[in-house]
Amino acid sequence: MDALNFVLNGQKVSYEGSANDRLLDVLRDEYDCKSVKCGCKEGECGACSVLIDGVLYNSCCVAMGAIADRSVVTMEGFRETERFAVLDKAFAEMSAVQCGFCIPGMVLAAEALLSANPHPDEEQIREGLSGNLCRCTGYNAIVKAVGNAAKEGNGLW
Repeated sequence: MDALNFVLNGQKVSYEGSANDRLLDVLRDEYDCKSVKCGCKEGECGACSVLIDGVLYNSCCVAMGAIADRSVVTMEGFRETERFAVLDKAFAEMSAVQCGFCIPGMVLAAEALLSANPHPDEEQIREGLSGNLCRCTGYNAIVKAVGNAAKEGNGLW
């Protein structure tokens, strides 16, 4: 098989394995992206969320062949951005983090939402975060954090 080329967190990379391998496994095992977590293996929990060309995906449901010549962003790459700094501050101020297992997926879901809709209302935030499960913090603090980030983003989105 020919190498599969894609961009990971802003860097061009090549993957030599099978096009049928799960993106989740490859990100964790080959590229040390530990923010991408295996929670359910069915696309139900959001712990493995990544952005592919700016769109939120559950990496447990994506085959490597589907990302050829595309751009994948994990929390490892996103946390280097100014947008992350705004979301990080908002999550901290609202105490929207407890165990942290779901937070990379929640933050990437917030990024996808705010990129598409910089001024969401509460219902739109809840819809944008749907599919990402949180068992510790609960959703109210997370929803408020995303709303605060949208207000404090100063035109970043």
